[in-house]
Amino acid sequence: MKTWYHSWRAAIRIARRDAWRSKGRSFLVLSMIALPILGVSAADLTVRSAELSTEQSLERTLGAADGRLSDPGLGGAPLMQSPDGRNYSPVGDLSDEPWPEGKTDVAKTLPAGARTLTDTTGSAKLRTRHGLLHTEIRELKATDPMAKGILDVVGGRLPQKAGEVAATTHFLESSGLKVGSAVTARGFDREYRIVGSYELPDALDTDQINALPGSMLAPLDKALQAGGFSDTSSSKTILATVPGGFTWNVVKDINTKGVTVDSRAVALDPPADSEVPLFQEEGWGNYEESTAAKAAALAAVGTVVGLAMLEICLLAGPAFAVGARRSRRQLGLVGANGGDRQHIRAIVLGGGLVIGVAAAVVGTVLGLVLTYLLQPVLEGYMGKRFGHFDVRPLELFGIALLAVLTGLLAAIVPAITSSRQTVLASLTGRRGVRRSSRVLPVIGLIAVTLGAAIALYGSTMTDQFAVVAGGSALAELGVVALTPALVGLFGRIGRVLPLSPRLALRDAVRNRGRTAPAVAAVLAAVAGTVAVATYAASNDAQDKAEYTAQLPHGAVSMVIHEGGGRDVPAVRDTVQKLLPVDVRADVDRVVVGRASCSRYDSKDGCGRYDVVVPKANECPLWAWDPAKPDEDPSAKFTKAERRELAEDWRCQEGMSGGVHADGGLMIGDAKLLKVLGIDDPAAEKALASGGLVSFDKRNVNARGKVDIRIVTDPDAADRAFEKGEKIPGEVKSFTAHQMPDTAKSYGLPMLLSPSAAEAAGLTTVPLGAYYTTDTMPSTEQRQRLDGELDKTGTDVEVHVEEGYTSENSIILLALTVFAGLITIGAAGIATGLAQADAEADLKTLAAVGAPPRVRRTLSGFQCGVVAAMGVVLGSAAGVLPAVGLRLTEKRQQIDWYEKALDEGWGGTGPVPYVPIVVPWSTLAALLVAVPVGAALLAALVTRSRGALARREAT
Repeated sequence: MKTWYHSWRAAIRIARRDAWRSKGRSFLVLSMIALPILGVSAADLTVRSAELSTEQSLERTLGAADGRLSDPGLGGAPLMQSPDGRNYSPVGDLSDEPWPEGKTDVAKTLPAGARTLTDTTGSAKLRTRHGLLHTEIRELKATDPMAKGILDVVGGRLPQKAGEVAATTHFLESSGLKVGSAVTARGFDREYRIVGSYELPDALDTDQINALPGSMLAPLDKALQAGGFSDTSSSKTILATVPGGFTWNVVKDINTKGVTVDSRAVALDPPADSEVPLFQEEGWGNYEESTAAKAAALAAVGTVVGLAMLEICLLAGPAFAVGARRSRRQLGLVGANGGDRQHIRAIVLGGGLVIGVAAAVVGTVLGLVLTYLLQPVLEGYMGKRFGHFDVRPLELFGIALLAVLTGLLAAIVPAITSSRQTVLASLTGRRGVRRSSRVLPVIGLIAVTLGAAIALYGSTMTDQFAVVAGGSALAELGVVALTPALVGLFGRIGRVLPLSPRLALRDAVRNRGRTAPAVAAVLAAVAGTVAVATYAASNDAQDKAEYTAQLPHGAVSMVIHEGGGRDVPAVRDTVQKLLPVDVRADVDRVVVGRASCSRYDSKDGCGRYDVVVPKANECPLWAWDPAKPDEDPSAKFTKAERRELAEDWRCQEGMSGGVHADGGLMIGDAKLLKVLGIDDPAAEKALASGGLVSFDKRNVNARGKVDIRIVTDPDAADRAFEKGEKIPGEVKSFTAHQMPDTAKSYGLPMLLSPSAAEAAGLTTVPLGAYYTTDTMPSTEQRQRLDGELDKTGTDVEVHVEEGYTSENSIILLALTVFAGLITIGAAGIATGLAQADAEADLKTLAAVGAPPRVRRTLSGFQCGVVAAMGVVLGSAAGVLPAVGLRLTEKRQQIDWYEKALDEGWGGTGPVPYVPIVVPWSTLAALLVAVPVGAALLAALVTRSRGALARREAT
């Protein structure tokens, strides 16, 4: 034991001295190992620090209260809830009945002796320096001790009287306001003074203002309703403290009164599942991640870590080989003085151990320091504050061990290779004859075949992406194992190359021990890049094929749904003034009741209109029978009949596009047809004569007319429909001009002229406008338009049709740059090793009269040869996983399409298009630009003249 200890101590001392002497190489390897350790340790610290304990989580949601009571809107009907209060269900079997509805007085359900604090939230658009900002409004007396911990004051103070508010720091940043500024809501002239700023520890990116209870939401709702705007949709909960807290029995008692409770006592001491009535009901349960899912997640993490370690070993291994090659004389002296192969291996492995330990320390310490210093940035990115800075030594120690293990693994092959050198060869610098392994290529070929078979099976026989990914990873590892043999095949093209590239290729092939790891490292990086790039390009082609234009190219739409059309005329003019408009088509919508009513508005005084679809034009797959409300209309057809009906014109999907009208009827003139690119004199004539233009022939009856029913009592109409009775309402008929099926309406079902609507007694309000443009609006023009629209204080929907825009170009560029950096790094390491090996050859070339530039040229070609071989092999290997994943997706989408046809859903559209596209531009950059760039860079950084050679004894 003493001998073993002293031999390793001496080996590590020698390795440490060599690492210090070769600072550049040591720093390179240390960086490669330490950077992933830095990232993983920082991620571990961030995740653990962001995890909140139950007490911390309760403090942020409940403050100092014992519980939060909420009205789920069941009208006081008894209910069952989960322990956390997030899930609930009414008591009893309501499968054939609608859930109860209505409000409940939450305060009356509290136990005796309870102290309460109301917490009401709503939302509205507040005026800022930039326009309008949708903001959450919270009425909570945050100075109450019960609210401590829910929000943290950053500056100023909390509101103490009506007319004062505090705002989140995110709101102040987004709005351009500050403490002391005045803020108003759209449709409400009253000003509120911002007296302080705060943050929500669990939602840092929330735009919210805080006011005293009753000081803002109620008067704002009243003003919004008077102005024809939607209200704040406020909801109220009650924070409460009670003697003894809200135990599970107390919670269940409150549940009988139709109220849910988020209890501190229950969260700290949750009941068993058997004591939760909700979990005993069919379809409910305390679902947790299954063991199989956890195992799959661990396997995925293990695979990623393993592949990352393999990549680092492939990159760092040649660097250790460089050090061993340059220290071969020293290693030879160790052998000449009685050292055996075990001592030689210990010295080289000691280098891996020294670098690994240093990388572990540096990576872990930097991870700690950077996470601590960047804590505010990380919290801002995650959107919540850390519970506390949580350092877990055992986890960090395990991460650090990965660095040590990676260093040792990277040094294993160089250690074995160095130990096999004879003492004479090490002292004289002779390299001897190297034989490549015959077993490794066989193993690699088996792995490639097996991996390809698994990936093929996964893409054609299963729907599991993991099978395809696993098979692809196995095949890629097989290609890595085959790399030495494949490098040998590349040597056959050397006979047709000029002198310098021929020497570089010959040197790479003869010294596969240092070439193969570098080529394999490039192969792995490029394969991943090509796989992701191929998948992204294929997905991009599919998105482009499925893209539906909202309008003709260059056309513009402007729509305002709120305010009863009050601001539409002014906005129409603004758009026309600021954009290069050619044709403008104004459109209106039909309203029943007040001008502010929408089709789906349930407020008093609001109705709707319905298009009466003839019975003969209804899709049989969707024809609901009121006498059999629970029966699926498509169940009476066979699969073959459902497939046939899916092709029926009555069961086709509705038209999609950007011209949308609630209810299906748009009010406009022939200019809208021109904007949509429709040239049909008959349609223009129909509009002029008071008719209706229809793009959906299902709405046209046998008399060539379209019937519109005016419903003034939606509730009565819905009850009549459910009973199968005649729906009450006045029916107005319009003569229809049916457009051909080839006409592209961009989603417009029917168009009626304003004069025809007026003659029929329909009430209309302005909706918006559609425009054609002379040229595509520029970014500057659109920014000016956005600025002007922000000043109006109205929610304006503007769309400029630019056609399909790919979002993958930046991704593909980033992938190319990443693969290029890995390639240049690996090729550079291999070039350094080649120069260490080829120093004698270079001296011979210089002695016979070769010019100094030969050294640069040879170095450049050595780097370029390694890069080219790795890129070619990686490009070929990377296509397999992408193809497999795309084939799996195609099977899934085809299966869904077939199921939709068999189930009688109808209107499924065309057969899914799932192309496989090779990103030739990315491949060209990898195959040409990266090797050439690596060669030029190596040539530039190589000295033309070598160091002065010392005389060596032979």
